Amino acid sequence: MSKKPVGVTGAELAVLKVLWSRGPLTAKAITQAIYPDGTESEFAAVHSFLQRLERKGLVVRDRSSFVHIFSPTASRADILGQELETLVERLGGDSIAPLIMQLIDQKRLSRKEAAEIRKRLDEYSKKSRDDS
Repeated sequence: MSKKPVGVTGAELAVLKVLWSRGPLTAKAITQAIYPDGTESEFAAVHSFLQRLERKGLVVRDRSSFVHIFSPTASRADILGQELETLVERLGGDSIAPLIMQLIDQKRLSRKEAAEIRKRLDEYSKKSRDDS
């Protein structure tokens, strides 16, 4: 990733999750998804989260109609990569291997997940050999 990681709060992540799962939405629709009995203050909070996400470059606002539509500009993978990079930096590690090993030790992997990890490691090893 070439750009500096941008932190995302839990509330901002909730907004992004709604946009990732449902696609472009109005602030009102996002509020209803997060707070089904949404109050005015919850609508204002979601609007604030959207403004912050827009400033961070993680959502874009379509202003072509009276009601603005928000779309994510960052994917789940983008945010996951940024968050992991930040975590590794915070823990002072130069290597991601300890983080990966700890995750494997803490959370049981399905056979499918383990196979995907093996496949990625094999691809990485092959690419490393080809580059040398």
